[in-house]
Amino acid sequence: MLLDTHVLLWWLADDPRLGGKASAAIREGKNQVYVSAASAWEASIKKALGKLEMPEDLDNIVEDERFLKLPISFYHGQVAGQLPPHHRDPFDRMLVAQAQTEGLTIVTADADIALYDVKVIKADS
Repeated sequence: MLLDTHVLLWWLADDPRLGGKASAAIREGKNQVYVSAASAWEASIKKALGKLEMPEDLDNIVEDERFLKLPISFYHGQVAGQLPPHHRDPFDRMLVAQAQTEGLTIVTADADIALYDVKVIKADS
């Protein structure tokens, strides 16, 4: 599964907005949980703009959580650019492209992501 940026931050903060079903899926040891480089990029930009608080060393924290880091490939970029315009956020479009090409389910509270041909676990359920 692939965590949307807000889901990663909710998980790290033990935020109650992350529902029980989503938390259980992330916690389940047999599930591989990925975090995209796009999420690190998005969170870092928002932190620099003062729109977000997040841990300083997100890279090591992701490793400590035993999440897998998903790099952005050239192909991911190509697929993201070809997606229908259901979502205007380029970071979310990248997550959709990565989920589609890598066969991952996205954990998100963003209803617009479900408009794409991608499996979704609702983060607030």
